Amino acid sequence: MSEKKQRFLTVAPFKCTWNEDLRFREAGRGCIAFEAFAQNDVTLVFREQVGSHNYHYKMDNSPNYTIILGSHRNRRLKIEVNGQTVVDIAGVGLCCSSSFQSYWISIYDGLISIGEGRYPFQNMVGQWLDSKPNFSVQYIGLSSWDKHVGYKNITILPLTQHHTSLWSQVGCKEYQVESGKEFAILDINNDGLGKWELPNFLESWDFSDVMFIVGAERKIVPAHKVILNAYGDFSTNSSSENVINLPATTYPVLHALLEYIYSGQTKVVESQFDSLRDLSVQFQVLSLIKRCNEISDRFKTERKLFDSGMKVEILSSTCEVQQSGLFPLEEPAVVGKLKRFLSNGEHSDVNIYVEGHGLVARSHKLILSMWSTPFAKMFTGGMVESKSADVTFRDVSSEAFSAMLHFMYSGELEIEKDKMDSLLIPLILLADQFEIIFLQQECCKCLLECISEDTVCPILVAIASLPSCKVVEETCKRKISMHFDYCTTASTDFVQLDEATFRDILQHVDMTVTSEEKVLDAILMWSMQASEICGWLAVDELLNSLTPEELFGNRLPSFDNLLPLVRFPLMPSHLLEKVFLIEYASQLASYRCQHRRSSFKELQYMCDGDNNGVIYFSGTSYGEHQWINPVLSKKIAVTASSPTCRYTDPKALVSRLYQHTSFAGPRIEDGRSWTWWMVDVGQDHQLMCNYYTFRHDGSTNFPRSWAFQGSMDGENWTNLRVHENDHTVCRPGQFASWPVLGPNSLLPFRFFRIILAAPTSGESNNWNLCICFIELYGYFH
Repeated sequence: MSEKKQRFLTVAPFKCTWNEDLRFREAGRGCIAFEAFAQNDVTLVFREQVGSHNYHYKMDNSPNYTIILGSHRNRRLKIEVNGQTVVDIAGVGLCCSSSFQSYWISIYDGLISIGEGRYPFQNMVGQWLDSKPNFSVQYIGLSSWDKHVGYKNITILPLTQHHTSLWSQVGCKEYQVESGKEFAILDINNDGLGKWELPNFLESWDFSDVMFIVGAERKIVPAHKVILNAYGDFSTNSSSENVINLPATTYPVLHALLEYIYSGQTKVVESQFDSLRDLSVQFQVLSLIKRCNEISDRFKTERKLFDSGMKVEILSSTCEVQQSGLFPLEEPAVVGKLKRFLSNGEHSDVNIYVEGHGLVARSHKLILSMWSTPFAKMFTGGMVESKSADVTFRDVSSEAFSAMLHFMYSGELEIEKDKMDSLLIPLILLADQFEIIFLQQECCKCLLECISEDTVCPILVAIASLPSCKVVEETCKRKISMHFDYCTTASTDFVQLDEATFRDILQHVDMTVTSEEKVLDAILMWSMQASEICGWLAVDELLNSLTPEELFGNRLPSFDNLLPLVRFPLMPSHLLEKVFLIEYASQLASYRCQHRRSSFKELQYMCDGDNNGVIYFSGTSYGEHQWINPVLSKKIAVTASSPTCRYTDPKALVSRLYQHTSFAGPRIEDGRSWTWWMVDVGQDHQLMCNYYTFRHDGSTNFPRSWAFQGSMDGENWTNLRVHENDHTVCRPGQFASWPVLGPNSLLPFRFFRIILAAPTSGESNNWNLCICFIELYGYFH
């Protein structure tokens, strides 16, 4: 165990904890992200000065904002201003007593935003704008109502108008609490991160391809065609398309126009306001025209509020919250123009080639540099690419590179659904290579949705070395641990994992495995870098002709390190006697060893109609008392494709009595007839089913083609066994049982169903599924 233990701050009931370091850098503007453990509410108080530790926040008479997550016994979200409630809405899952949960709260000039999760400005649950904002709140108090609240991993973030870019910074630094401290405040500094954002290219010669000659003094002002024409129409009729002459315009007016385009806000003295509006009309900067017209209307109605010498502030209405955080005026029309410039190469200054594919796109160095520091350094650092109009990339996917470029122009990940699996991994590798943080995050979100038992190992192999994918990596490790039998039996993809990752999986707290023999087999296959599924018996045979050095190669030291993770004392003694490592196993046999926390209980098929199955086990309340029909005791739920009636009785299907007439009738879905019986083993239970039994009723409608399926949600189904022209059932009242073979038998499911794929053998009602008993076997959790 690490010497440094992660600690947290506990706030007692009716108390409020303050700290001089727990403050926004700028009064009235900041964001706090944190984790909290609470039975009822999580309460934060925002004040102008540090408060007292000895009073409850309700006793606070100084100006403040108070935000309560989980008010009214974890049912409401409340915002109070100076003790008066201004927001009181239903909130779902705002705090949880079973574990620490992540939250964030931001305040920006009276705009209060609240959300769940580690990343600010994602998963927002509430937002409110104060019409009379308190611009002075700066210090943050951590409080509670009548229960203890634990806080940890507290992060203070600065806010700018383009603050959505901040959420990428959370998690960039690993959280550690120094010994002796109750909690740590991480003040993440974004110095230098915004170097390549668009406002920094205002009147910059970097990548400039057009210049204004303004005023009588003919002052030269550089600009960028791709930006100007995204926000307006700056085409010129002059002899040189790279020069725009504005002899009648003063420099301050042009500067205000460019500042608005590049940063989303500007200030101009009242006497120059009309000139700015006229210039915006000349170049069709629609957003600025709209804002100027709105301000002009205010001039007419509130003239006394404006002095002739004052500066008028003009702020874009779309710059508070954007998707990408790079473009201050992120309007659909602007994004549409940028995408069009990429597709037709208009105003481009660099041609992107991929070796073996050819030209991928005619792009713009400025756009690429805004998204990617490596691109910016490539184009400005004196490298060959900075002087050339052609750039060639090797050993990359042209489709993934094209998808990356489209993201850089639209801020959206646009991948066709059927290409998602093949493009996500190369795309996230490109995003990591070029340090495109937002694209990494979008890819991670998509990867989390794509993780399944079949894809988890290849995904983990691909992203294990990427620091930006820690959330995906941990999710993959947990997925493999929880489905260890399947992931190490369905394929050998797991042998490509590095030793540290494989060790983490073997030691994971959620490790779920049916037997220690499976763990031993997996370690042997990984150490052999096996290309086919094999077990310890096969290895025992191989060692008759090969030495361990020849069999395990360079992974022999790793094999010695991993082998102690097998809990040999839990393995049967007769099996240990056959293990080729008998000497090593005997050394461990005397050690006491706990069963893995998540191990399944084996319920093994013995014979038709036995008492060893899951449904019978559920009827005994999992071995606690005498058998009671599990449908009546609500341990099991049974449903049919047709409504419940005298002959479609859920409780009859799991009873121990023979029912002469028991069937599920057909249901029409999507123009097809479907007939099924479905069993739900319970919300808190899962079964890896390796055998199933049913009994036919007294009719002669014998099923011939059907499927036995499993599901976790009752909607998406996996075939466990498919029967085609199966004549096993051939007489009324007959029992029939079948094994479930292959890797799918190692997948845990909550729902199971038998579904007809074709009419039965009966002459009438041949879409009725006539079953009066069902039982399931396997590993039950």
